[in-house]
Amino acid sequence: MDKWTYEQELTRDAAGPVCGVDEAGRGPLAGPVCAAAVVLPEGCDIPGLDDSKKLSEARREALFEAITGAALSYGVAYAQVEEIEQYNILGATFLAMNRAIALLDPAPALARIDGNRNSGIETASRCVVHGDALCPSIAAASILAKVSRDRLMRALAERYPQYGFERHKGYGTAAHYAALREYGPCPLHRPSFLRKMH
Repeated sequence: MDKWTYEQELTRDAAGPVCGVDEAGRGPLAGPVCAAAVVLPEGCDIPGLDDSKKLSEARREALFEAITGAALSYGVAYAQVEEIEQYNILGATFLAMNRAIALLDPAPALARIDGNRNSGIETASRCVVHGDALCPSIAAASILAKVSRDRLMRALAERYPQYGFERHKGYGTAAHYAALREYGPCPLHRPSFLRKMH
């Protein structure tokens, strides 16, 4: 079964547009979590579309332009560090997803959410485990979220150059931990994610 056949099976009963939703940045020590929602035209073929984690940075950047050019509608939104601390990372992820979905015009009848949790989604939704590998619209959302967040972290690296955000995007690399030990955290760091640091 090809990806579009699978996608149609999932959305047969929807009475309007169906979007794919995914996030980037649940795991890093610093920076916001980003979510994207995408409505693609039925049968839209974007060569090379795949889970963002399987693609090089250059490939993701090229696909970002192809996706935003082909999409019927898309939205990209964030939940900030303060919201991650207030609602925990899952709650903040749902916040970002709801904000991304709210940017779509027209509003979708159904949202397909990558993964196995959708309890905080305000729109009618269905979970799709490994959705970024199975559904073109979720794969597209994974790329928009990842590229948007990476671009933001590169820009924020200019404000906080000592941490190397442009390289690791806030993830817990050895270099990032070394910078944290030398300089301490900045306002972009997630305090709850730093508690396990020695």
